[in-house]
Amino acid sequence: MRPITKIDVVTRPEKLEELKEALRKIGVTGMTVTQVYGCGLTKGHTEVYRGQEYSINLVPKVKVEIVVCEVPVELVLEAVKAACRTGKIGDGKIFVYPVANAVRIRTGEEGDIAIMDPADMPK
Repeated sequence: MRPITKIDVVTRPEKLEELKEALRKIGVTGMTVTQVYGCGLTKGHTEVYRGQEYSINLVPKVKVEIVVCEVPVELVLEAVKAACRTGKIGDGKIFVYPVANAVRIRTGEEGDIAIMDPADMPK
């Protein structure tokens, strides 16, 4: 069984389409996208609404979860950095985790074969 790796990307919502296209180009076929809120180095900001000052300490982000075994992790990391980098605070973070196992519920297949596209599987 080849190693399976999970990559979580937390980035700006406006970068989602560019990120999806970059991942598609390198052969990443699946992902899970979640709208999330968070804060990092910026600790949020202050806004004024109807004369009242509000502290906004959680900002909208998207979290993209990817699991790969065929596409090299370094290639994914480079694609994500190129697609999401603006050079400003708030570009996001990438987290990389080893995955012990994966199971395709429909067929019961386990391991790297469970996350492969059936069209790419050896016959």
